[in-house]
Amino acid sequence: MPGTETGIVDVAIVGSGPAGLSAAAHAAAKGLSHVLLEKTDHLSDTIFKYQKGKHVMATPAHLVLRSDLDFDAGKREAILETWDRQIAENKVEVMLDAEVSSITGHAGDFTLTLKRGVTVRAKAVILAIGTQGNPNLVRCPVTQGTIVQYQLDDPGEYVDEHITVIGAGDAGIENAMGLAADPQQNNTVTIVNRSADFATAKEANVQALLAMESEGRIIVRRETTAASIGDGQIVFDTRDGQVTVPCNRVIARMGSAPPRAFVEGIGAEFEERDGKRVIKAGTGVTFTSADRVAYPVLSPRFESSVPGIYVIGALAGYPLIKHCMNQGYDVIEFLSGNDGLKPADEPILEEKFAGLPGNKSVDEWLELFGRNVIILQELSALQLRELMLDSRARAFGKGEVIFERNAPGSSMFAIAQGSVAVEVNPADPSITVPIEEGSIFGEVGLISGRRRGATIRAAEPTVVLEFSRNAALKLLATAPSAARAVNRISIERQLLQMFGSGLTPSDLAEIIETAVVEDKRAGEVVIAEGDDDKDVFVIRRGSMIVEKDIGGNPVFLSYLPAGSYFGEMAVIDGSRRTATVKAAIKSQVVRFPGEAFVKLLERKPKLREKALADMAGRREVNAFIESRKDSFGDAADYYSQTAKFLVDNGIGEATDVLLIDQTLCVGCDNCEKACADSHDGLSRLDREAGKTYAHLHVPTSCRHCEHPHCMADCPPNAIKRGPDGEVFIDETCIGCGNCQRNCPYGVIRMDAKPPKKPGLLSWLMLGIGPGPGEASYAWRKKKAEQSGKETPKVAIKCDMCSGIEGGPACVRACPTGAAIRVGPEKFLAVSQADRDD
Repeated sequence: MPGTETGIVDVAIVGSGPAGLSAAAHAAAKGLSHVLLEKTDHLSDTIFKYQKGKHVMATPAHLVLRSDLDFDAGKREAILETWDRQIAENKVEVMLDAEVSSITGHAGDFTLTLKRGVTVRAKAVILAIGTQGNPNLVRCPVTQGTIVQYQLDDPGEYVDEHITVIGAGDAGIENAMGLAADPQQNNTVTIVNRSADFATAKEANVQALLAMESEGRIIVRRETTAASIGDGQIVFDTRDGQVTVPCNRVIARMGSAPPRAFVEGIGAEFEERDGKRVIKAGTGVTFTSADRVAYPVLSPRFESSVPGIYVIGALAGYPLIKHCMNQGYDVIEFLSGNDGLKPADEPILEEKFAGLPGNKSVDEWLELFGRNVIILQELSALQLRELMLDSRARAFGKGEVIFERNAPGSSMFAIAQGSVAVEVNPADPSITVPIEEGSIFGEVGLISGRRRGATIRAAEPTVVLEFSRNAALKLLATAPSAARAVNRISIERQLLQMFGSGLTPSDLAEIIETAVVEDKRAGEVVIAEGDDDKDVFVIRRGSMIVEKDIGGNPVFLSYLPAGSYFGEMAVIDGSRRTATVKAAIKSQVVRFPGEAFVKLLERKPKLREKALADMAGRREVNAFIESRKDSFGDAADYYSQTAKFLVDNGIGEATDVLLIDQTLCVGCDNCEKACADSHDGLSRLDREAGKTYAHLHVPTSCRHCEHPHCMADCPPNAIKRGPDGEVFIDETCIGCGNCQRNCPYGVIRMDAKPPKKPGLLSWLMLGIGPGPGEASYAWRKKKAEQSGKETPKVAIKCDMCSGIEGGPACVRACPTGAAIRVGPEKFLAVSQADRDD
């Protein structure tokens, strides 16, 4: 055995990634007998598998590096050369082609059996094996022979290909940028992100990707998933329906999971159960939860539930290279008896917690946070430390305001100690609803970007954790237990708000326990007319269209926006489904069994009355349609075309849309002029542009979408949501143009703020200035040249005249009443009235 006379080493390190290399180098420096086991024929397989020429980042920049190996940001090749050289110089004992198949024994005498039959004995074992060997696979159908790969070695190998990269974490982004870096390769590169945010990627990577997108070098598809792959093409499920594009190759970089079976089997006892050999409860390495991507339970010294087995690096839930290398150094210090060593991030966390009461240590605060806060209870200690580096811990005295109604904010809060009171009635602050210790608040701002919906005060001395938007989204994306907890709380609050009728959280407990969150692609049927299922649905995000079959044709009945519920009719009266409900756009619904809903109605008479009233209204619509079925040919076609027009033009996801009645419009352009005069001389609408159906015209003007496309990837977070639902851009806009590119309706323009115009009287009496409305480009250019200053361009869009008395100027300026602003639920009524006229 290398470096020993007894055949047993002080420590065996499994895996030679950054964590394992750092541990082995420090073991050599401390004089510990050791062996570094690497299953491949080279060191640092993690970095080795990075694409050629990749720039490796050394983040976080403020974290000190503890290691006997050097590391700084640089090219992959230079870093590997440095580590190979220093490992040799430090006389680290290395065994290559040494894949471990099993680890048995106990602290002080472990036996590691290699696949090639050799055994290694060690007093302690450090697992630094990472997770890259266990990638998450694509789940959609893949035609045989189609190229789907889970690694990119050399981007320069691929020329003249349509390549799709699935996954928008750091690995996916770097692969996509590498494939698109050289224009002479002539690749068409598309990267697919299942959400609107790049929650798990480094900010520098995101900004570089967006820059390449703005230059037209990469296609970025947000809120998109792969539906099928094969035959030289890939089918995407997008927010607005399915799209098919050419595809020669798919590179899937969707993360990876720990090699759980191998790790759990270390130190385990086995027993027979139902004819299978399974791990006996309470033995083996324990994980934080049953989730596939969960991490092992570790002590502050990185020791697992099996004494003598230590876990560091990505397998511990800390994938950044500097973190991994620090852990490698620290674990050797612990094994050497340095129990007083604190983690490298300790000073940072000490500073963050300095203002909290009670004089607790960092470990004590972290233990309290993990114990008390529901969404953190299944996180490992290392995950919790990483989360807190990007978060704030704040203390409030009784009665202190945490945030006020209508304040901007997209962070999420968790109550670590104490409780808060939510002021639900703006006219009477004494009317409050409590939120108890361990729960969260502010999740609406996180999910939708809306302004704060209520003022929240500390009901007693309270400690809260504030997670930035990026930190919260990353938490939800990487910790399934946290995502489930947030889902449960947000569903409960949505149902309480929607049903009202004096319900309490305990009333909804059974429904919440059985609730399932489901994503629905655009056009997907949720309920089919004639079916006999009995589930009830709540629209969490997106919108639904309700149709009824009349003479073989689908007749549009109604539109259901987010916050509506449906499916209760068949549950209450036991009938079959009387209509079809399908997603207007990519949507998310909460499904729960009708049986639980019926029990709730039986316990709550007021809620039953409300449900029966809603059902009666829907029955009336159905009865009206049925009564007209013999003469419904033209009407059915009209309703169906109305529904199609509504969806195709984004009205189905709007909260406010400008319509112009063509029978009343005289083409005076007062609407455009009033818009310009109300907004620094630049109009936010184009009356003539846009689509028309029947006599209703939808000009180019913001729809103020329920979940705005433009909010995605706004670097300064300059796009906000006002108290009335208006989406607006504030003064922090940097003119990057991301919002303009992301808006599918062409309602955002990039333009320089024009010089101040002379007043109306100056124009009327002296001919000075350009006159009412938007100044011509020639006038603006001349004024800019005269000032000698070049004004930078910023994003400009309709803000519903927020803050302007009287409401939207376009509507007030219309002399004939042709211009109106409506929500999508009123669009059909307006169009029907127009038809009846």
